[in-house]
Amino acid sequence: MKLFVSAAALIAAGALHALPASAEEAACGDVSIAQMGWASAEVITEVAKFLLEQGYGCKVSLVKSDTIPAITSVAENGEPDVVTDLWLNSAGEAYTKLEKAGTMVTLTNVLSPGGIEGWWIPTSLAEAHPELTTIEGIMANPELVGKRFNNCPEGWGCRVVSDNLVRALKLEDAGIEVFNHGSGETLASSMGSAVSANEPWFGYYWGPTVPLGKYKMTRVKLGEYDAAKFAPLQNANAPDPQVSDFPEAPSVTAVTATLAAEKPQVVEFLKKMTFKTDDMSALLAWQDENKASAEEVAVQYLTTHPDEWSAWLSEDAKGKLSALLGQN
Repeated sequence: MKLFVSAAALIAAGALHALPASAEEAACGDVSIAQMGWASAEVITEVAKFLLEQGYGCKVSLVKSDTIPAITSVAENGEPDVVTDLWLNSAGEAYTKLEKAGTMVTLTNVLSPGGIEGWWIPTSLAEAHPELTTIEGIMANPELVGKRFNNCPEGWGCRVVSDNLVRALKLEDAGIEVFNHGSGETLASSMGSAVSANEPWFGYYWGPTVPLGKYKMTRVKLGEYDAAKFAPLQNANAPDPQVSDFPEAPSVTAVTATLAAEKPQVVEFLKKMTFKTDDMSALLAWQDENKASAEEVAVQYLTTHPDEWSAWLSEDAKGKLSALLGQN
């Protein structure tokens, strides 16, 4: 936590306000950002808040929300101004309607390449048995993965997709038991226990998440992603399901049309703000290990990745944050 203490001391000393704001940035004013309830969204929002306040002189307020409530609030009230981590596969038609109506504007994919999900094995197992990196190799060697597939809990969207894939692949006919976990906690702990004990593990997981940041895992190739084949997999008990790999889930930063028109400097910053999915998983693992708050994780990112976030900033903002950029 030394990095957090160092950066906090820097801020308290006023070093981040070494240069006056330009007229444009002094006029930034109020900006409201939806604070979604999952860990990666909290970190992204805290990073955005810090850089907008310290670099652009904005007065940022965070509005606790979730995907659909945030979209509904924009439609009805024109607020919040910014949604930093909007998962399009969850937002669905509600967001598409606002975008088509010109009420909201999509700026960028805030996670690169996006949210990832699929079936995984420990990297140590993949290195020892490269054939297990494909589903065909696993089905030909079920004993090497412990003859078990660790499935999602009931009620999760991934449970529906994985159940259909199990049927499409005839996984159980290959001698692989499907173990349906009762919660996300047991699914995660099964992975952690297996990796820590150097034992086989095979199952579903997604990122960015703590386990994919903490443990070295390799995604199993299920074949090519095929949109026409994947769509039916999302329906419970789909007739004649076909095999398709999971698509990447786009997560975007979106703003209201009003903010886009009135605060171009904020828009330019947000357009450039992108986090690597693997880096975010690593940050979440650091958060878990250090029992850190989202604010502390944001400072961890800011103090360890200055080359990345400085590229998002205007020259004026870089000047104001020059003291932090000079820290090692």
